[in-house]
Amino acid sequence: MTLEAGSRILVTGSAGRFGRSVVRALAQAGHEVLGVDTAPGTPPTDMPAGVATLPADLTDLGEAFEVMARFRPRAVVHLAAVATPFSRTDAFTYRVNTQLAFNVCEAAARTGVERVVVASSPTVIGYGAPGGWEPARLPIDEGHPVAPWNAYSLSKLIAEEVMASFARSSPGTAFAAVRPCFVIAPEEWEGAPTQSGHTVRERLDRPELAGVSLFNYVDARDASELVLTLLDRLPGLPPGEVFFAGAADALAREPLAELLPRILPATAGHVARLTGTAPAFSSAKAERLLGWQAKRSWRTEIGEI
Repeated sequence: MTLEAGSRILVTGSAGRFGRSVVRALAQAGHEVLGVDTAPGTPPTDMPAGVATLPADLTDLGEAFEVMARFRPRAVVHLAAVATPFSRTDAFTYRVNTQLAFNVCEAAARTGVERVVVASSPTVIGYGAPGGWEPARLPIDEGHPVAPWNAYSLSKLIAEEVMASFARSSPGTAFAAVRPCFVIAPEEWEGAPTQSGHTVRERLDRPELAGVSLFNYVDARDASELVLTLLDRLPGLPPGEVFFAGAADALAREPLAELLPRILPATAGHVARLTGTAPAFSSAKAERLLGWQAKRSWRTEIGEI
């Protein structure tokens, strides 16, 4: 059962690089969108009509319930979080991200929201661990073992577990999670700094920058289209599904089969299946269950074929 045009959808973290694209995609699809953020700011001038913003602190369970009860959305897209590892203290990141996930899921389920999508992260896999890390296999899919090693990745795994627990206990609400790869907003193709502080071209020119995350990325508009499709398909999916959302290629000029072993020697025994421009993360599940494929590549977006 798809979401009819005009459905009211609440997006937490709406002012973020991913949130802005999700809000725009939902509004362009004809939905009534409410963006919630601690500091939502002014919507971009090119934002479609029908988008409202509300400042709210959803780490407060009372505020989360008030927002849900006041606006009665049919669906919620939960993106609000401390968005990158080590950008705040570990204690703050863990507390905020886990509390947000619980409060949003609790308030949504208890107020009768039909569909909830929660944003997680590929970092739950554990790459970049200071003691070393080796993949169980490549490409990495949703069944790959998880091994979070910092407060951010741990908080994202707990957000997935919170989502799954509500999926089991609240059959009236359909839940799923998305693990978007390194999100690149449209302006970042033009040279604006990415979430790491480097430009896209710097990440291409210096493979060690993107190598720690296995050269994963996704255009924010592609990931937003996955969220839109997932909201439509949620009632027909098994409860608590998790999906990777990544580009169809790697953010690298060389094939990963050649590049990864130089950057991360522990991957050498696993790269044989990464032929051509194939990425390290597989979005095959999203293609199989949702019919979603990323459309955009760094090669076309920055004009380098």
